[in-house]
Amino acid sequence: MSFEHNPQNPHGLGDPNDTKLRNVEREVLIPKIMRDRAKVEHCAKEVADFEECCKSSSIFMVATCRKQNSALRDCLAHWYQDETFKAECKAIYLQERADYRSTGIPKKNRVEKI
Repeated sequence: MSFEHNPQNPHGLGDPNDTKLRNVEREVLIPKIMRDRAKVEHCAKEVADFEECCKSSSIFMVATCRKQNSALRDCLAHWYQDETFKAECKAIYLQERADYRSTGIPKKNRVEKI
């Protein structure tokens, strides 16, 4: 299938307005956004506690940091199962994909003007 001459597909990368998801997007890319956002926005305290425990315990971290690891896993699992959070992350992914498809510039190379 050739995308080259379709006006809805300016850079041959797919229709920017298409909201269908491939399996890899649904099972890998969106969960990655969920994991990254959950760690930074919702489970930051648990991440910091676990990191601090690991740093102070060195080779004994498996035994000594079980409580912190369990708290971190519980927090992340809560957010992975939250349908509203999942929908937000899906919307973020679809917007990033639409931007890429309409500009042809990957997110990491895109510089936003201030």
